[in-house]
Parts: sequence; C-alpha cells; structure tokens
Amino acid sequence: MNYESDAVEMVAHLMALSARTAPKATGTDVIKTMIVASEEKMRLAAAMQDYGEKHKTGFFIRDAANVAASDACLLIGSLLQESVGLNCGACGYATCAEMLDAQRERSHTATPFQGPNCAVRMADLGIAVGSAVKTASIHNVDNRVMYSVGVGALALGWLEGCGVAYGIPLRASGKNIFFDRAR
Repeated sequence: MNYESDAVEMVAHLMALSARTAPKATGTDVIKTMIVASEEKMRLAAAMQDYGEKHKTGFFIRDAANVAASDACLLIGSLLQESVGLNCGACGYATCAEMLDAQRERSHTATPFQGPNCAVRMADLGIAVGSAVKTASIHNVDNRVMYSVGVGALALGWLEGCGVAYGIPLRASGKNIFFDRAR
C-alpha cells in the first residue's frame, strides 16, 4: 500500500465518524458503518459483478470495476426494524406499528433492499451519507455514492440488521475514476 491509499483509509474512518455523529431523528442512532479494503473490497466487487450479470444490470458491472479500482469503500446502512413513532404515514402505513408488522410478515424476497422502512429513518440515512461525503470532499478524496455497492454489501450479509445500505468507494489518483464512466 502506498501513502495515498493509507491516507484514503484514514479519511474513510473520518467519514464513518461523520456518519455516526450526523443528526438523527429523536437522537436515536440507527446507522451502521463498515470500511472495506484489500480482500474484502475485492469480495464486494465480485458480489456486485455477480449481481449485475444475474440481473442484467450493466451499471452494477461498471460500479464493480470502480470498487475494485478504489483504495477503500465505506458502507453505510440503516437498521430495518426501527421507526420514529410519529405515525406520519410516509412509509405507506397509517401507523408505525402497522409498518413494523408488515416488516415481520414479509418474507425475504429477491429485492435488493428490505422494507417497508420508516421514511424519517431513510432521511437519517441520507443525512449520514451526505455528512460522510462532505468529509471526503474536505480531504480531497474522490468518491461516489452508489446504490449498487449497498446492494452488494447486503447480499454478502454485511451490515447485519440493515434493510437499506449505500456504499461510497474512495480513491486518490491523478484522475477521478468516478467521473468519465460508461453508462
């Protein structure tokens, strides 16, 4: 590993800290993070490649190449069985109790994410992701928020208890590998 890759891993730790300390509804932390590098990162890229081939989704294959070429990757997920208790209906159910019952009744399907999810908790996840990428930007580390990385991580059984996750691959190089990507 070179000093730039070491620095990227250090920034990944700072990003995880930013996600952890990001504001969350009712002050309840429902966020899980995980940093992957080296062999774990390559396992993640392989899972994404497999998913892309199986489901004929080319952007998963493209994103898997980005993960493989990255120095590290931060995963951020939101715990599934959590609600704020507002009974706001934004999740599609009249009450939080109904939403949580629907989670328990729903058998695991072939969908990448599990749900239903509390809309407020999904906003918490977005704020945590935004805080993390802000930290990457402050430290000049190239990054891209990727849905496909979260799908790959959950498919591997990482971020236990999370129903939704995103990944942020990180790279320090002379050219941003996340910029001129094929569609």
